[in-house]
Amino acid sequence: MFQNPSLPGLHIAAPAKPNTGMICMIVAMLLLPLGDTFAKLISETLNPVGVTLCRILAQALFLVPVAYVLRHRLRGAMFSPVVALSGGLLIVSLTSLISAFAVMPITTALAIFFVEPLILTILAAFLLGETAGPRRLAAVGVGLIGAMIVIRPGFDVYGWATLLPLISAFAYALNMIVLKKATVTRSGLTVQCGTTIYAGLGLILLSAGLGTTGMTAFIPAASDTSTWLLILCAGAVAATSFVLIAEAYRSADATALAPFQYLEIVTATALGFLVFGDFPDTLTWIGVAIILGSGIYIFHREGQSDTAAPRRKRAER
Repeated sequence: MFQNPSLPGLHIAAPAKPNTGMICMIVAMLLLPLGDTFAKLISETLNPVGVTLCRILAQALFLVPVAYVLRHRLRGAMFSPVVALSGGLLIVSLTSLISAFAVMPITTALAIFFVEPLILTILAAFLLGETAGPRRLAAVGVGLIGAMIVIRPGFDVYGWATLLPLISAFAYALNMIVLKKATVTRSGLTVQCGTTIYAGLGLILLSAGLGTTGMTAFIPAASDTSTWLLILCAGAVAATSFVLIAEAYRSADATALAPFQYLEIVTATALGFLVFGDFPDTLTWIGVAIILGSGIYIFHREGQSDTAAPRRKRAER
């Protein structure tokens, strides 16, 4: 236990090692494209706001029992302005990305979205005061090159729609900063529960407002069991992924975690082949190798930093 110097009198648990956060991030990044695949399939029936609404409500359905079982890990205020901000950013990010899925392949949308780690690295420097050394910046840049090799999107093909993943990327990166701030005095589970509730309420109000304009297809028909099953699967994946992400940002610097977000492309490539029939070529595997290499390099460097820090302290005595 240690005392937070910015909050006198408040004692919180010592943060986990950065490697713990990286492991959480790796698992989350491998799961997220599965939820994106479910979302794209659901978008064949519902509009993007409806897909986001159903996904968030399903996520809440799975988070409630998890929060009850792990209630001893609910620390800090669940409802506060910073958590509400996270909920709003989640709405923007998910709705924008799901809207992109409706008009372009998942792989193309994710390729554009992968500017997010670069945005995050820049935002972390300005808003969190984190120092991104040359090795981290190089790893992020190399990972981005790998993602571009894998996806090779045609940015000119979809016109204005290319802005949707960019909007999603900026909102997501900003939300990661908010999560980092929020988890200083709250557990990851607390933040994700509060964020999900705020996002759910916001989407209900948004859907109601859009409904008055004549827009439909927010909720599937009761008899549409296949869509409901997809929604439940999407909710389960989202709940698991975002709790892992919150724990990751509680344990490690945002700039250290940024390169691992490229691991999404591993699952996305596999699902593209299994679900949509996109067979990876030689360049795709080269790109995946580059992405994995950048993440493993950062993981190795952070591990060295953890072991070197105690030695430096002993040497200073």
